[in-house]
Amino acid sequence: MAAAANPKRPYARLLNPTSIAVVGGSWAAAVIEQSERMGFAGDIWPVHPTRAEVCGRRAYASINDLPAAPDATFIGVNRQTTIDVVRDLAARGAGGATCFAAGWAETDDGGALQDQLLAAAGDMPIFGPNCYGLINYLSGATLWPDVHGGERVERGVALICQSSNIAINLSMQQRSLPLAYVLTVGNGAQVSLGNMIEAMAAEDSVTAIGLYIEGFGDPAAFIEAVRFAHERGVAVVALKGGQSDGG
Repeated sequence: MAAAANPKRPYARLLNPTSIAVVGGSWAAAVIEQSERMGFAGDIWPVHPTRAEVCGRRAYASINDLPAAPDATFIGVNRQTTIDVVRDLAARGAGGATCFAAGWAETDDGGALQDQLLAAAGDMPIFGPNCYGLINYLSGATLWPDVHGGERVERGVALICQSSNIAINLSMQQRSLPLAYVLTVGNGAQVSLGNMIEAMAAEDSVTAIGLYIEGFGDPAAFIEAVRFAHERGVAVVALKGGQSDGG
């Protein structure tokens, strides 16, 4: 089966946003601070039900109160509220979201909630859940609630990790290897590892793709994604963890 002709298209707004909504409290504040530090030039809209402002920016009480549908949204609230926010974003025609909360299909009681999350998202792309999000070092868009390394670049490597801690550590490297993107998969409930590989391979500014893999999920889709990258002339280098008791 041939790879999709334009696999990046569904994720364009999420990966390269001109507007970001940030939902939540302390984690959301960290996302705003990181995007400001990286010089993101687009709109940043905090969403909080009771605060008038977050990080000196006007806060909106809900997704429905935003000036427009955001291209990308970081959701840093609990599981049930995450589902509600995703539903509101999809209804407004938002470009996609990263879902930070844990406690979904990776837990004994979270499978049904993850199904509800997918139903709420519909066709709107979501990263995760249970993931840190993404960093775009090309534009400075940083849907990422923690420290990271790297600086603004024009071209570079895309890192895709199934471990957010590994992604943080890799972003701190001091070698002369420019990073264009850092993406975390989390549970990969909707946007899979293969989807992310195809999206990054379709990006002209990505020179190579590095993977940290804990599980393949759909091996056939993974192979097709790597084949698409090869056709695009983008090298893919993978490290598979979990081969020993120590990981």
